[in-house]
Amino acid sequence: MTAQPPPPRAPGGATAGERAPGLLARAARRYRQLPLRSRLAMLTAVAVALAVAASAAACWLITRDRLTGQLDSTLRSVDVGQGYVQALKISCSGTADGQVAFQPTPYTVQLVSTSGDVCTSPEKDPIPAQRADVAVADGRLNSAVHTTRSVDGTPMRVATLHYPGPLTDARGNRIAVSVAAPMDQVTQPLNQLALVLLIVSGVGVLGAATAGLWVARAGLKPVDRLTDAAEHIARTEDLTIRIPADGEDEIARLSRAFNSMTAALAASRELQRQLIADAGHELRTPLTSLRTNIDLLVRSERAGRPIPPADKEALLTSVKAQMGELASLIGDLQELSRTPDAGPGGGTSLRVVALHDTVATALERARLRGPTLTITSDLAPWYVRAEAAALERAVVNLLDNAVKFSPAGGTVEVRLAAGELTVRDHGPGIAEDELPHVFARFWRSPSARSLPGSGLGLSIVARTAEQAGGGVLLRPAPGGGTEAVLTLPGAPTPPPPGPPAGTPE
Repeated sequence: MTAQPPPPRAPGGATAGERAPGLLARAARRYRQLPLRSRLAMLTAVAVALAVAASAAACWLITRDRLTGQLDSTLRSVDVGQGYVQALKISCSGTADGQVAFQPTPYTVQLVSTSGDVCTSPEKDPIPAQRADVAVADGRLNSAVHTTRSVDGTPMRVATLHYPGPLTDARGNRIAVSVAAPMDQVTQPLNQLALVLLIVSGVGVLGAATAGLWVARAGLKPVDRLTDAAEHIARTEDLTIRIPADGEDEIARLSRAFNSMTAALAASRELQRQLIADAGHELRTPLTSLRTNIDLLVRSERAGRPIPPADKEALLTSVKAQMGELASLIGDLQELSRTPDAGPGGGTSLRVVALHDTVATALERARLRGPTLTITSDLAPWYVRAEAAALERAVVNLLDNAVKFSPAGGTVEVRLAAGELTVRDHGPGIAEDELPHVFARFWRSPSARSLPGSGLGLSIVARTAEQAGGGVLLRPAPGGGTEAVLTLPGAPTPPPPGPPAGTPE
C-alpha cells in the first residue's frame, strides 16, 4: 500500500485547507472595519453585479440556444438531391472516368456508412463519424444532430439524416447523409454578445457602486449629524445641542428620541445641580448651629470656666436637636434619590398593599407625636400596588405635616374612601399663591420656616404617589386649615392569589 503524499503547504507552513478559514476571517474582519457607507456601496455593487451577471448569463444562454436551434433547422432543411448523392458516391468510389462536377455549396456534405466510413464532398475536410451518425445509417435513429470537430480541428455542427433511397457503399453497407456547417456561425455572434454584455455589466456595476456610495452618503447624513452630536456631547458635555428631525422615517424618529434623551439628561443634570445646591443650603444652617454650640463647649473646657448647668443642658439639647434635624434631612435626601427596590427577576418590588392597614399604622405614630391632638379616622378597605415602605413613609409625612401645623388641642381628620386618602388639619392653612410650590424640594412656607423640617416631606409624598400611578394635592379646607388628598388606584378587595412559583399557568 503506497503512502499518500502530504497535502500542499502554502507559504508559512500551513496547508491551503488550513489557511482558507483564516483568510475568510481576515476578510470578514476587514469588511467590518470599513465605514458604513463603504459597506453599503459594496453591498449594492455586489448585489447589482450578481443581478447583472445572472441576467447576462441568461441572455447569453438563451441566445446560444436560439442560434444553435436556427442552425439545426437550417441543416435539416438542406435538400441534398439524389444526383448530388450519386455523384458523391461515384467520386469517392473512384470509378468515374473523369472529374465529377459538383455544384458549389457552403455546407459540408458527406455520406456515412454503417461501418463508420465517410465520403466527403470535394474541397471539404472530412468529419469523423460519431456513434449517432452510424446509428442513423443502420436505421436505429431517424436523425441525429451534434457538435464535433473536423479533421483540421474546426468545430462543426452536424445534422445526419437517414437517406430514403436504395443507396449503399461499395461494401453493400447502408448509407446516411450528413450536412455540416462551421460553428462559428453561432460562436462569433455569441462572442460579440459576450463582449457587449461584459462591457455593459462592468458599466452597470461601476454605476451601481457609484450610485450606492452616493445614496449611502445622502442617506447617512442624518446619522452623521447624530454621530457628530453624540461626539460633541461626549467631548464637551454640552446637553443643549439639538438635531433637526424632519419627516417620519426611522432617522427622524431616532433624532427625536436623541433630542428627548439629551433634554431629559439636561433636565436631570439641572435637577441634580439644584438638589445639591438646595441640600448644601439646608445643611449649612444646622451645621453652623452645631459648630457654634460645640465651639462653646470646647472653649469652656479649655478655658477651665465651666458653663452653668442650665446653659450646658440647653446647649446639649440644641446639639441633639440639630443632629436629629441633620439625620432627618439626610434620610429624606436618601429617600428622594433612591430608585425603586429591585425585586426577583429584575422587576421592582411592587406588591399588593392594604392601604387602610398602612394608614392605621401611621396613625399610631402620629398620635405619639401629637399627644394633645384629637386624631379621628374613617378607613374603608383599599388595596393598592406599591412599595410598602415608601407608601408608609408617604402617609407618615402627610400625617406629620398635619400634626406639625395643628394648634394644641386641635383635631386632625383622616378619611380613606374609594382610594382617596384625605388628611385635614385645622391649622393656619396655606396661602393660594404658595400652593403651586408645596411639592418642590426644600420649599417651605415663610410661616413654617421656624418649625422643624427639611422641606422634603411633600416631595417624597408626590414621588411615591407618581410611582404608584396616583397623585397628591393640597387645598384650603372649608372653615380653615389644609386638606391633603392622596389618590391611589386600586380596589376595595385584594386580588386573587396567583399560582405558586413553578406552577404552569
